[in-house]
Amino acid sequence: MKLLEDKILAEGIAESENILKVDSFINHQVDPELMKKMGKDIAEHYKGKGITRIATIESSGIAPALMAAEALGVPLVILKKQPSKILNHDLYQTVVTSYTKGTSYELTISAKYISENDNILIVDDFLANGEAATGAIRLIRKAHATIAGVSVLIEKAFQPGREKLEEQGIDVYSLARVSRLDKGVIEFVKEDYFLKSPERRQIRMFLICLRSGDFLIRHSLFREINVIISYHRACQSMVIYHKNRQHIIALWHFKWFTVYIRILCWC
Repeated sequence: MKLLEDKILAEGIAESENILKVDSFINHQVDPELMKKMGKDIAEHYKGKGITRIATIESSGIAPALMAAEALGVPLVILKKQPSKILNHDLYQTVVTSYTKGTSYELTISAKYISENDNILIVDDFLANGEAATGAIRLIRKAHATIAGVSVLIEKAFQPGREKLEEQGIDVYSLARVSRLDKGVIEFVKEDYFLKSPERRQIRMFLICLRSGDFLIRHSLFREINVIISYHRACQSMVIYHKNRQHIIALWHFKWFTVYIRILCWC
């Protein structure tokens, strides 16, 4: 979503290679108009997929989740991180470890607000290591509800959150995908260089096969494979531009693993 990317570039602060502050418009001060547009974008992506509820983890995900819930015309359920004297029976609970803060908390939802008939979309502000989203999925599955997907405003695509979720069969939709952070530097994933989800899954399987053949990776003819694998681990499913464009063309146009191997060996 270009609107969000532009806002991040204008007001976001990259403090380090892992920390991006967006507290002027998302998680301290909130930009209502931006939230409405992001909520509509999320709702449009999941329109017609039978969403019955939206769930989010308190508190930074509440604003975009509420806007998405309004656009879809469904209730919003807030997964609690803090203990409550009121919520004390008929609960589903699970422990989640925060990658960013290095702390753990108990995520809670009342059985009153979720059932096995629900098809739930999880909405949050950030996706990084994927622990919060995985915890929310684990909690919702305790009620035997279905997960429609996970949508986030900002994905740190250089961290393994997307890969963890997709390996569980979860659809992931991000409004802005950050490919690199450093002090004063914010770069986004260039979507034109990436394949759609089916091809991404095929490439992931292919790369797993390659990892098992260490003798190939050590060979000088396969120097580019190291690049492909390193970008794959950063949740970027296609090798981005470098000197030998034959790899890009090969990965972009061919779908069968035998063809991948033949072309990669031929280069």
